[in-house]
Amino acid sequence: MDRARRLFVVLLCVFALANCNLPRVTITTGETATPIPVTPTESATPTPTTAELGLAENPLILALPPSANTNEQINAAKEIASQLTERTGYVFVTVIPDSYADLVDAFEKGNAHIALLDPLSYALAYEKDLVRATYASLNEEGRDQYGAQFIATRKGGFKSYFDPGTGTNTADASVALAQFNDRKPCWSEETSPSGFVVPLGFLNKNNVFTRPAAFVGGHPTVVRSLYLGGICDFGATYIDARKFPSLEDQYPDLMEQVIVVWQTPEIIPYGIFAFSTEMPSPMRDLISGFIPAILQTDDGNAAFKIAYGHGVDEWKPINDGDLKDFLAYVRESRVDIKGLLK
Repeated sequence: MDRARRLFVVLLCVFALANCNLPRVTITTGETATPIPVTPTESATPTPTTAELGLAENPLILALPPSANTNEQINAAKEIASQLTERTGYVFVTVIPDSYADLVDAFEKGNAHIALLDPLSYALAYEKDLVRATYASLNEEGRDQYGAQFIATRKGGFKSYFDPGTGTNTADASVALAQFNDRKPCWSEETSPSGFVVPLGFLNKNNVFTRPAAFVGGHPTVVRSLYLGGICDFGATYIDARKFPSLEDQYPDLMEQVIVVWQTPEIIPYGIFAFSTEMPSPMRDLISGFIPAILQTDDGNAAFKIAYGHGVDEWKPINDGDLKDFLAYVRESRVDIKGLLK
């Protein structure tokens, strides 16, 4: 009887243990162990794993102008990137955006860090606090900025406040531009800094309100439209679009009939070599400091000219403060720059 009772107790315990939810233990051995999964609590946050900027996993991106479309330009950009990598130790790659609007978006998304910007894309990127100006491209005459001029015709009854002998204005903009109130302008293109945006900024700054404008498509066309008459009362161009060869040949008396009413200061940049604000200042300073050294090499100088083109002959150190007047008049124009670039 005692033996039967003991057997019954043992069987009862086995049955009870078989139906209990006992904790499972995972035994691990060395490198082949499989960890037990852990469900994070609501307060758990992932740890960022983005590599430091400039490493192979997160390279610096050198953007070419949207117009770059030849293997020669692509290879030139690669040469610049190679020299920058060799001198700084940072890893560089190159990209070609589809448009300047895309290039500004790339800066905003961290997909571009260095680029040569045209004036309006620079203004947009700067207003978004995406870039810092580092170098300005110079034209063949060694100038890094240019101006615009307001022009009209003598028969239109406008008065000139510009002395061609000295190349200076004889009155303030508020006086010279007031005669354009309620008159119709001819602008070049909506994307032209000197043929639309900056002159409009001067008009707005001086409270000059005009009639709806005509966009005639080109600076020489603005001059021609005024000379022939019937389209607009005044216009704006770069200095001095009246001397465009075909115009002088076609209209011998054009310089006498189409007069310069007033000229803006030379505040419009040709091109701005800009660095992303995402880059720490020491990194920007290090990289920009090597640009002159690269330009002094035959391969580097040729690579910059091929990659960026547009008559880029030399570079001049510059900062955003040097462009404050240009930026101010772009803001005064109240033009939707982002909309123009698309």
